Amino acid sequence: MFAVVKTGGKQYKVTPNDVIKVEKLSGDAGSSVDLADVLMLGEGEDLTVGAPTVEGAVVRAEVLEQTKGDKVVVFKKKRRQGYRRTRGHRQELTVLRVTDILADGKKKAAPKKAAAKKAPAKAEAPAEVSAEAETKE
Repeated sequence: MFAVVKTGGKQYKVTPNDVIKVEKLSGDAGSSVDLADVLMLGEGEDLTVGAPTVEGAVVRAEVLEQTKGDKVVVFKKKRRQGYRRTRGHRQELTVLRVTDILADGKKKAAPKKAAAKKAPAKAEAPAEVSAEAETKE
């Protein structure tokens, strides 16, 4: 199964265990990241194309490292004017390993226990007291 994911203004075709370099995402090495902008999902005949994204689809990835890309040199010059400017740039990158491609969203979590509803019972008690106070007056 593969997915097309959008992050950092770019699109990446990923499959499980792929290693990709994307623009910097928050997270330390070893942490998990969810990419929710899934544009296309599937394999062979079972292809789902989003409009613009596939609802509920999530790609889970593990952060391997935070790094910087190669240096890009920007040189500006205007001839016969004595104008020259040199600037450099190194893009911060995050290296990810895709662990899961989930079509229906997040994996099922453990069911939460229903909390006892004590708040409505407390809300009713003051209303009864105020009604009794009005009848006494």
